[in-house]
Amino acid sequence: MTKKSTPDILRIAVAQLNPTVGDIQGNLAKAREARADAARQGADLVLFTELFLAGYPPEDLVLKPAFLAACERAADDFAKDTADNGPGVIIGVPLKRKSGVHNAVIVADGGKIVAERFKVDLPNYGEFDEKRVFQPGPDMPGPVNFRGVRIGIPICEDIWGELGVCETLAESGAEILLVPNGSPYYRTKMDVRHQVAIRQVIESGLPLLYANQLGGQDELVFDGASFAINADHSLAFQMSQFEETVAMTMWRRGEEGWACVEGPMSKIPEREEADYRACMLGLRDYVNKNGFKNVVLGLSGGIDSAICAALAVDALGEERLRAIMMPYRYTSSDSLKDAEDCARALGCRYDIVPIHEPVDGFSHALTQLFEGTKEGITEENLQSRARGTILMAVSNKFGSMVVTTGNKSEMSVGYATLYGDMNGGFNPIKDLYKMQVYALSRWRNTHVPPGALGPSGEVIPENIIDKAPSAELRPNQTDQDSLPPYPVLDDILECLVENEMGVDDIVARGHDRDTVHRIEHLLYIAEYKRRQAAPGVKITKKNFGRDRRYPITNRFRDRG
Repeated sequence: MTKKSTPDILRIAVAQLNPTVGDIQGNLAKAREARADAARQGADLVLFTELFLAGYPPEDLVLKPAFLAACERAADDFAKDTADNGPGVIIGVPLKRKSGVHNAVIVADGGKIVAERFKVDLPNYGEFDEKRVFQPGPDMPGPVNFRGVRIGIPICEDIWGELGVCETLAESGAEILLVPNGSPYYRTKMDVRHQVAIRQVIESGLPLLYANQLGGQDELVFDGASFAINADHSLAFQMSQFEETVAMTMWRRGEEGWACVEGPMSKIPEREEADYRACMLGLRDYVNKNGFKNVVLGLSGGIDSAICAALAVDALGEERLRAIMMPYRYTSSDSLKDAEDCARALGCRYDIVPIHEPVDGFSHALTQLFEGTKEGITEENLQSRARGTILMAVSNKFGSMVVTTGNKSEMSVGYATLYGDMNGGFNPIKDLYKMQVYALSRWRNTHVPPGALGPSGEVIPENIIDKAPSAELRPNQTDQDSLPPYPVLDDILECLVENEMGVDDIVARGHDRDTVHRIEHLLYIAEYKRRQAAPGVKITKKNFGRDRRYPITNRFRDRG
């Protein structure tokens, strides 16, 4: 009997796709379409991403037996498809076994499931809390023999943590590491992923293919950007960021083992483009996956609402955005002109709804209750809350989702009005500091991101970018009347929020101690507002909500 020869070429298709959490049949249909595409390209194997059939992250859905059963049925059905002698598949799915509910992958070929592998290292930090819904794999995974090639399949965190999963796979005979991932975007994340992969390649001595999910899921955006690192530590291929695609790669066995010798080499966007496209993708998927036909926002003539309008048109198209200017006696003629110019540049519907009557009506209704008090922030906030009520009325009447427009600087210090300009379903700039909003606005005026549905040219009037920001709730008001200049404020906030720095260290950067104490105090006392805020796209390493979870009731202050 002659020994069956092992292959020297393996064609692996990487399915960088946009699943929807809970849409099991829709995800299965997407997987089938991708496999058919890969078959036409001559693939031997299709690699899908983490928990693809369920959508990632499924969170507490995996606690429902009916959900788990539906996911496993879909996995079985997909496995049967491989009886057609086409490519085999590796696809993520939650599986309930005697050892618990696992974040798993199946390997299917020849019409059946030939192997299951369970995630060993469950992340429990930042945006991840998998330990509350999954059990880790009971054993370290061994390689899977796929058509004569021993493939190691560590799942996402298995290559990020310190458990030595990749080394174990190498020691037990793996020849290639194929890694399904659900790795969300934050600024500089691409560099971090490459470093993690290179470390594992160095420690295991094996080439590594990193397949990453694409798409928005609530606050998280998965940016794709799948890649491979060869055993010599070189970048073998790089897929596009923020774009859904099935890419073919070719792997060849040589004297030194396997190496990827063909694959796409896409350029990764620079910082402003990446942030803008993440916000755009997050907004698009939130609106579309939740079934909203269109959106509405208050267009004030300020920069925050202007960039949100641009993002909405780019994500959804001009016909799906309704912008409403709601002027009061303090609204300047510049703001009226700037808002109209912005709407005209974007091509969206633009309405003007004055709020004099509702605000004056509220004031009149409260006259007796407020007798003997001085006018102040309460009366100013009536304007914002009247605007919020009007936007919610339009939402209720026409089924439009309200896009809320507060930036991270405002959300940090409580300078956004609860039940007013914080009203809304989703906030695409929630995790952008004010100076980042300016930077992205300037970038958008000179670039049209791939996949954008909006126009080219200046879509945010230059006057909006140049003028001093103001809520226009009283005569001649500017934001800097009560806050330090935004470059100073943003640096202090980044120190406090992203880096958890102490007051002494922030002062050592050149900031005034009293100012730092005040900003820290404002940050803490605004926590109750942020708990009631709409979700928004995660852009920084530590966003409000999933990453930063501070108590509302909190008397700690750093008085160092």
